[in-house]
Amino acid sequence: MFYKHNNNYTVESVTSGHPDKVCDQISDAILDAYLTLDPKSRVAVETFGGHGTLLIGGEVTSKGNVDYVEIAKKVYRDIGYPDQLKISANIVKQSPDIAMGVDTGGAGDQGIMYGYASDETPEMLPKGVVLAHKLAKRLQEMREKGKIKWLRPDGKTQVTFKDGKLETVLVSTQHTKGVKLDEVKKVITEKIIWPLLSKDEKKNVKILVNPTGQFIQGGFEADTGLTGRKIMVDTYGGLIPHGGGCFSGKDSTKVDRCAAYMCRYVAKNLVAAGFGKEALVSVAYAIGMAEPLMIEAINEKGENLAEIVRKNFDFRPLSIIERLGLRNPVFNQTAAYGHFGKKNLSWEKIDKIK
Repeated sequence: MFYKHNNNYTVESVTSGHPDKVCDQISDAILDAYLTLDPKSRVAVETFGGHGTLLIGGEVTSKGNVDYVEIAKKVYRDIGYPDQLKISANIVKQSPDIAMGVDTGGAGDQGIMYGYASDETPEMLPKGVVLAHKLAKRLQEMREKGKIKWLRPDGKTQVTFKDGKLETVLVSTQHTKGVKLDEVKKVITEKIIWPLLSKDEKKNVKILVNPTGQFIQGGFEADTGLTGRKIMVDTYGGLIPHGGGCFSGKDSTKVDRCAAYMCRYVAKNLVAAGFGKEALVSVAYAIGMAEPLMIEAINEKGENLAEIVRKNFDFRPLSIIERLGLRNPVFNQTAAYGHFGKKNLSWEKIDKIK
């Protein structure tokens, strides 16, 4: 049922400077700014950028007013890019047809959401997902600390497991001009990859660094980016189902976000309570209705855990928001390196199941 039954898999991550992730971070920074001013803000913000231009669009209903352009510029600078974007925004009020259902506590959209947890790692995520994120995050950290002078913000990481063992590590990283490929390979291997691998993994792993030969042009200079285009990086690496909706830029009345977080929270607590080594939780909603149309949960043995979930957890959107504290401006920290497995996030807490 779960990915462990197929020990051959590949997952990826991207750095905070990847064009899609830049857009996710801008969208979530705008969301957090609204929630700081008005915790009941309803926000659905999309960001599209590329080649010197950034467009912010969406729907917002809030008592607060924020400066989209300044927020976007700050995010862009903080990531490590020069402030050279032509930015425009078109934000309108949320559709009254949607608001009518949300006002009464109903779901902000229809759809299916999933959550997963495993006892494989301390983060309760698949090992490959954790490693791919650590590699990408380490690229950012080494660049920001000045440990590798020629690193630039854009980058991607990828890991492949075969028969349950690490087979390949792939790192593609943007760099400044004038750096030879041999140096890039040597430094990335020694300073980024080796510190994250065990002795056994180092013996047999295949290392690939910048396979095209160079990666000088990156970010919006090389590519376009769009909010919500890295949903597998955000969740479980494609190893576990994803309902389809992205997270970034959406306030917690959108079940795409709050219910996916709740499913992760429930799955993690099921595993922690000993109901399985793995748990997969799924839920479905109709727009404007508070009660889910479906709540399902199983472990790696295929045992049905849905009754335990229904007894212990309330999946109505307002109940999720209250239980997980989702009116707080906590979302920008999720916009890079995954929404799960991080400390200090309410949906990562372990609580007692009766």
